[in-house]
Amino acid sequence: MMERRKFIQNSVMVSGGLLIAPNILAGTSSILGSAKSKNTLTILHTNDTHSNIDPFPDNHAKYAGKGGVARRFEMIQKIRSEEENVILLDAGDIFQGTPYFNKFGGVLEMKLMTKLGYDVATMGNHDFDGGMDGFVKAKSYADFPFVCANYNFQNTPVDGHTVGHAIIQRGKIKVGVFGVGVELQGLVPDDKFGETVYHDPIEIATDKATELKKLGCDLIICLSHLGYEYESEKVSDRVLAQKTKGIHLIIGGHTHTFLDKPTEEKNLDGETVLVNQVGWAGVQLGRIDFEFDKKAFSKKDVLVVE
Repeated sequence: MMERRKFIQNSVMVSGGLLIAPNILAGTSSILGSAKSKNTLTILHTNDTHSNIDPFPDNHAKYAGKGGVARRFEMIQKIRSEEENVILLDAGDIFQGTPYFNKFGGVLEMKLMTKLGYDVATMGNHDFDGGMDGFVKAKSYADFPFVCANYNFQNTPVDGHTVGHAIIQRGKIKVGVFGVGVELQGLVPDDKFGETVYHDPIEIATDKATELKKLGCDLIICLSHLGYEYESEKVSDRVLAQKTKGIHLIIGGHTHTFLDKPTEEKNLDGETVLVNQVGWAGVQLGRIDFEFDKKAFSKKDVLVVE
């Protein structure tokens, strides 16, 4: 029987009749349930799973018995049975870290993520470790899109295998998701990313948020593999939140940061942006519930893009 651990919810109001109730499900042994609601959207998310398919051994010094795809699947399915509208996202670094990647080159990870029902993911720097042809081969087993808005893959094997954004419809709720990634130069061997061109994530994120707002999205999510924060001037999730407009939620990765609850930042318009990250290796599953005012949907035309 799975241990139940409850966490305090803190809520804030932002524009557009949207009530945000951030929650963290800490570890894959935790459950947080609630009654079904057509006006509530539940975002589940992971980052930096790094080919960790099995749980950590029971004698592990830090994460004894935690993690594992099977346990995550059980948890996700239970939440889906409890909630009307659920979206599952990943913020990159799916590959590299265990012999599973060495043996199967990322194919196993993609097959399992498809089985778990991921809706959208973005690429992390380690997702280039098998080379661009390796990523394309593994991705062919993924039944979900990769969003990479600030990487231009023209003249590379990845060209045409990612999209700038995805739009997901859950009931009356229309969600726009785009992705931004870290600078690859100096982090990834040149031959692994080829002629990929990196663009400023702040500029791209601003453009994408504007575009998705014009497309009528009720909620705009950035999947970021920039990192939570740095002591240097390097662009991070917190900086991205502060220097853009229109983004409601940034789901991050790269720095393996464990957060007890989402960080709240103010964007250029003074509106709240949530920033969240759940460590690494799948030892935590992130959850954030958004509740929408019914009036927000009264005159809205919806476009379904799956």
